[in-house]
Amino acid sequence: MGLVFRQRKKFGPLILNFTEKGYSSWSLKIGRWSWNSRSRSHRVDLPGPFSWKQDKNRS
Repeated sequence: MGLVFRQRKKFGPLILNFTEKGYSSWSLKIGRWSWNSRSRSHRVDLPGPFSWKQDKNRS
């Protein structure tokens, strides 16, 4: 298993994601809700270790 470089920069609710190749994607997180530009999916954090995710291809 190799090491993977990943870095995040937070500017309030805006999060910029970087990998070893440079800029990767951006995310928006407000409270328990978040949206990622790469996967274009919504995610809601639920109590405990659970979360709910809606993909861009599904309604």
